Amino acid sequence: MSKDKKEKCCCKCGVNVKPLGDRVLLKRCEAAEEIKGGIIIPDSAKEKPMEAKVIALGTGKIEDGKKVDFNVAVGDKVLIGKYTGTEVKIDDEAYLLAREDEILAIIG
Repeated sequence: MSKDKKEKCCCKCGVNVKPLGDRVLLKRCEAAEEIKGGIIIPDSAKEKPMEAKVIALGTGKIEDGKKVDFNVAVGDKVLIGKYTGTEVKIDDEAYLLAREDEILAIIG
């Protein structure tokens, strides 16, 4: 892709990334910050949120020569494990690149 011609993103987030295979690009949902008893917990000590939003889907998994559809869709809110996927930075934003089978559940 040349620098003069920039391709449009496939979703509303503005990220121009297309995961490969059965991988999914996720953005962790920010946890609501609660201050109890006047104690402020630094970001480095906070637990990572287990909720994420699906930003982009890969090309799909192939089993027995047939393409298998994804169980999640772009925009779905999902539950993930603490150590799911690989953290990546795109345009100074943190995202998570994970396999679809690492997603635990879709939230209502």
